Amino acid sequence: VQLQASGGGLVQPGGSLRLSCAASGSIFRIDAMGWYRQAPGTQRELVAGITREGVTSYADSVKGRFTISRDNAKNTLYLEMNSLKPDDTAVYYCNVDVFTSRFGRPRNYWGQGTLVTVSS
Repeated sequence: VQLQASGGGLVQPGGSLRLSCAASGSIFRIDAMGWYRQAPGTQRELVAGITREGVTSYADSVKGRFTISRDNAKNTLYLEMNSLKPDDTAVYYCNVDVFTSRFGRPRNYWGQGTLVTVSS
């Protein structure tokens, strides 16, 4: 299973970006999906998560500004980021739980990360 994240870049404070994460490979079904981020010198933190049924959760620091969504038919995860702040600067990683067959437990996978820089 491979995860390809994209959409990062340089944006001014108050601006917007949309991240995508496409999963491919031996996929039977994708369960929970999420976005994490890691700024220099800090630990990786959960930004937002979404269940297969579409139930979402957010870190307090991004509530009301970020929206997580998914397209189960395309095995793709999204993160719409609005009103970006310099504190949002980090490498953003997607994370998914994948069933590779009808049986067994899901395996957890990480994307390669995409850099988001918020600066004037």
